[in-house]
Amino acid sequence: MRLSGKEKFSYGLGAVGKDMVYMLSASYVLYYYQDVLGVNAVIMGIILMVARIFDAFNDPIMGVIVAKTRTKWGKFRPWLLIGTISNAVVLYLMFAVPVGLDGNGLVAYAAIAYILWGTTYTMMDIPFWSMIPAFTEGGQEREGLSTLGRSCAGVGSAIVTIITMMCVTVLGKIGHEGAAAKEIERYGFKWFALIVAVLFIVFIVICCMNIKEKSNVDVETPSIGQMMKALLHNDQAVVIVVTIVLINSSLYITSNLLIYFFKYDLAGENWNVNYTLFNAFGGGIQILSMMVFYPLIRKFMSTINVFYTSLVMAISGYAVLLVMMCFGASSVYALMVPGFFIFVAFGMLTVLTTVFLANSVDYGEYKNQRRDESVIFSMQTFVVQLASGVSAMIASVCLAICNINDNTADVVASMTEERNLLGLRMTMTILPIIGLFVAIVVFAKKFILTDDKLTEISCALEERRNDTGR
Repeated sequence: MRLSGKEKFSYGLGAVGKDMVYMLSASYVLYYYQDVLGVNAVIMGIILMVARIFDAFNDPIMGVIVAKTRTKWGKFRPWLLIGTISNAVVLYLMFAVPVGLDGNGLVAYAAIAYILWGTTYTMMDIPFWSMIPAFTEGGQEREGLSTLGRSCAGVGSAIVTIITMMCVTVLGKIGHEGAAAKEIERYGFKWFALIVAVLFIVFIVICCMNIKEKSNVDVETPSIGQMMKALLHNDQAVVIVVTIVLINSSLYITSNLLIYFFKYDLAGENWNVNYTLFNAFGGGIQILSMMVFYPLIRKFMSTINVFYTSLVMAISGYAVLLVMMCFGASSVYALMVPGFFIFVAFGMLTVLTTVFLANSVDYGEYKNQRRDESVIFSMQTFVVQLASGVSAMIASVCLAICNINDNTADVVASMTEERNLLGLRMTMTILPIIGLFVAIVVFAKKFILTDDKLTEISCALEERRNDTGR
């Protein structure tokens, strides 16, 4: 039975809420603790990396737990709901640090809150994406839902990227007129996080109420050893996982440092206005990329060719951006030119990596005769969070080397040194270029799931299911 419009809408709405939460954490937790509260940048980088190492053990285990779950609501929705509620609570607490907490206490609070956030996010993210193979028939329907899910996730990310600093300023001033800028940001983040958390719960509840998995993907409950063996023998899933780490790390390095670039490099009293304007432009382009550009280009190219085209666009955009920075471009409108190519590219890459990962589930069933969607998609959760941790660590080292801290006056003075400017700009551009180039090499050498190969796999699986009476 084909998916109804109601099911598609509900799943897309859940994706919006999920990535609103993720983007708030991925893009602003370092800024909140380092620039607003004054935690050392390198310490924050270490915290973020340690949390990701913890997830290396947590995520596959959660994938196994989901696969073993058997309830009348299915195996995905109970964890989706439990994870959402707990993650929303932790999100609020992470951006609501008690006043007066400082020193080692503040560092401990940041570490505990962020590790708990990653753990609870895993609880809902794995079942959310695992449901794609579970309630689609495959082929175009699955690719269409993957595109919809990622497009709506992009909408959620774009919304938070665009409005966060504007809302933080407005909310922070309520009841705190005349307070210092950092106090306004502190209170603003607290109330903005609460609003996002509530919306997250509402959107996921609607999603859980209106979607149901299909019985034809039910498999024998595997052991942890069997599941890990199936994953390790799915070479295509491994290729995609490595590719996602490289692509997302490249993007997150830029997104983590972008606010510092506008605040301390371009600077000026209206830096936050320019920052919001640039993010609004980028968010809009990414949404168009996922919802319009990708489906349009897909009509004329295979998914693999769209993938390569996107990577070349992103690399070219970063190269032009570096040249413009080095020649002192200071207009936000001029920076939108290379930004256009970067945002278009990452919009399409976001959709493609999910499509490829969903296809690797079929490949794993074809090769290993097990359908391990939960474990495969648990790796997506882990690698996206790993990319976030790696990029945050790189960004924090950059901030330390360039002497960017919570004392704005000191920062402005230090940024007059050309080496500090150059360090920030090179970290934002050259490292992403290297990461994307390596992604091209890895993908070109190892990926085999062409459209023809997927058709062959689909036919073989259908024949196998018919023979076994599934």
